[in-house]
Amino acid sequence: MTIDNKRFAFRGALESMKYDKTLVSATLVKRYKRFLADVILQNGEEITVHCANTGAMTGCAEPGSKVWLYNSDNPKRKYMYSWELVELEAPSGFICINTARPNQIVEQGLIAKRVPELAEYHSIRREVKYGEGSRVDFLLSQEGLCDVYLEVKSVTLHLEGDLGAFPDAVTTRGQKHLKELMAIKRSGARAVLMFCVMHAWIQKVTVAEHIDPKYAALLKEAIDEGVEVYCYSVEMSQEALIMKRELPLVMPGNT
Repeated sequence: MTIDNKRFAFRGALESMKYDKTLVSATLVKRYKRFLADVILQNGEEITVHCANTGAMTGCAEPGSKVWLYNSDNPKRKYMYSWELVELEAPSGFICINTARPNQIVEQGLIAKRVPELAEYHSIRREVKYGEGSRVDFLLSQEGLCDVYLEVKSVTLHLEGDLGAFPDAVTTRGQKHLKELMAIKRSGARAVLMFCVMHAWIQKVTVAEHIDPKYAALLKEAIDEGVEVYCYSVEMSQEALIMKRELPLVMPGNT
């Protein structure tokens, strides 16, 4: 499968999603209006950058944080830079806040056969219409096998220790996706939810029942109905984002 490198701003081999240019470091001043942030570059200049994340970004947008930016080099853009990473301290690592990246990472992981349960599928299509006016992130197909409808969710909410959770805010869209995945499963196809963990400190994932109890209840129901749920870590740096290993899903009430 060919990859549109211009769209994705990545280059290199399938298992090495390298940025096609060096990221620029800055200090975060504030994030506002959901898709904007003010930062101070190393030369002391304060600029406004695009923030490709409309979520709550809890714990990911602390003023004074070291952040990393992608320079589009596109003179037609109002904001030349896009915010990509937050650098963590003690232990060191990164959070990727660009919500366009998880789907790109998962696609590369699927092509590279990093998910054993889906390794037999060779046809991978993006954003295929399904359900009630929705588009599934990926439709996987292979002769002789059931089709796979796969939704990707980005996990950046760090709770404590090595535990992270989804969602970081009430998500009616996410609730709708779970209902549609259950309907897909009942139709005879495979339905898969993939949590792409974009925070270096998170090594296991749970559902944020305290934030969105309806989503938590629907996720439990979906698992009971046979929707497959996988969680994968991402190795992040200023050079590349690489899907690495499966992480455990810990549901509330389970030990």
